[in-house]
Amino acid sequence: MMRGSWFLKRRPEQRFRLLAASAVKSARINLLLCCCIALVLIVLATTISTFVVFSDLPPSLPRSHASGKGYSIVMNTWKRYDLLKQSIAHYSSCPRLESVHIVWSEPDPPSDDLLKFLLHAIQSKSIDRRQVKLKIDINKEDSLNNRFKVIKDLETDAVFSIDDDVIFPCSSVEFAFDVWQSAPDTMVGFVPRAHWLDSSESGGIKFRYAGWWSVWWTGTYSMVLSKAAFFHKKYFSVYTNEMPASIREYVTHNRNCEDIAMSFLVANATDAPPIWVQGKIFEIGSTGISSLGGHSVRRTECVNRFTAVYGRMPLVSTSVKAVDSRNIWFW
Repeated sequence: MMRGSWFLKRRPEQRFRLLAASAVKSARINLLLCCCIALVLIVLATTISTFVVFSDLPPSLPRSHASGKGYSIVMNTWKRYDLLKQSIAHYSSCPRLESVHIVWSEPDPPSDDLLKFLLHAIQSKSIDRRQVKLKIDINKEDSLNNRFKVIKDLETDAVFSIDDDVIFPCSSVEFAFDVWQSAPDTMVGFVPRAHWLDSSESGGIKFRYAGWWSVWWTGTYSMVLSKAAFFHKKYFSVYTNEMPASIREYVTHNRNCEDIAMSFLVANATDAPPIWVQGKIFEIGSTGISSLGGHSVRRTECVNRFTAVYGRMPLVSTSVKAVDSRNIWFW
């Protein structure tokens, strides 16, 4: 009887201990959840970035103001007709697109069948009864500088320079256009690149061209490539008529680096960095200059050659990225 009585007395004590242990475990779980929520809030708070305020422009280039019009696409192409058709058909439906100018540097003019397809694509994809204009700018000389020649009948201040083998959703293009309107003197684009001081070089200051993985790793960039970028149409004139001729000659001779030349030109005029816009890119082509061996070495040569011509390094590094937060949860 004494052992049974002792056992009955122990059962309430064991229940109390189990309840106490359960309460402690629950408190620990709640504390862990609170810590996780607090950590997420801290990360979100530290990742919110604001646009930089750009300095005044040099006297030679007065500050631009957005005209209130839409934008024009200037598309570079070379014997990739299927890609050209696909790109034109896609971008024709972008809401604020006003005109498409195709930079044609091939020896033969575009065929009637190609023109017919492009015109039909634009007419069928145009929305809200607006009529997007299509113009083929035919060049006698095959040069990468052609993509930055002055276009006399260009009606918009905003130019979206794009290659025929890359496609972005219209929503991303429209957002980038909004960003450009907030800073119309700078370049606003989707493909960032960087330059770094080359510590391995001895005897003088040298720089190294850095590709996408360097930008991804460091979060820092100093260029946005003209294969997908907005800029003001006035830079066509500056590139063709005011930029040192030796740079254009270098681009023509080496068939490379016209995009770096434009980045140098805009940075030299503004003393400000470009703006990288986050956007999903669809590369529909399989080959290009960047796929060739030794591409980074040649790009590094361009950076150092152009730096010598300007007498300084005009590129400005930044870590600012424009993100359309309406479409994503975490940014």
